[in-house]
Amino acid sequence: MKNEILTRIQTAISESPQSSPAQLAKSLNVSEACVLMALGSEQVNWMDKALAQELLEELPDWGALTTIVQLAGNVFEFKGAFPKGKPGHGYYNLYTKGEGLHGHLLLESYQHIALVSRPLRGRMSHCICFFDAEGNTIFKVYLGRDKQGELLTNQVERFELLKQRLAETA
Repeated sequence: MKNEILTRIQTAISESPQSSPAQLAKSLNVSEACVLMALGSEQVNWMDKALAQELLEELPDWGALTTIVQLAGNVFEFKGAFPKGKPGHGYYNLYTKGEGLHGHLLLESYQHIALVSRPLRGRMSHCICFFDAEGNTIFKVYLGRDKQGELLTNQVERFELLKQRLAETA
């Protein structure tokens, strides 16, 4: 990343720390991945794209999560367990019996995976972001919250263990 862009991003973050990485990216005309790359390892940990399927196979055991897809300014949210899946026809196919999130994920399109831990709207938030080669967000998976709006402890523990595993393999 060029120093000029990095400086612009860091200035925007310091001037508007409550802004989401997506908001900062839009205002700076850069990708969201670019914004996250400017944050330190205390907020963002990067995962090898080769681990995408392994991660997707693990997520259904985490419980209720919030999956977000943003496209052309629209935001689609699904709250519930991330579906199980299996590879087939060049995709990782998500299967849900009955109603729920379904889809076909083109794993080869994933170039970056970020584990993000930072405040969002005044509360600590943890999410996993999947990006394409240009740094555009494909989708995000946020840890769930209880009825009081607190992060689910068991999911936070799993998220922290995932970050620890990444650190051990780096």
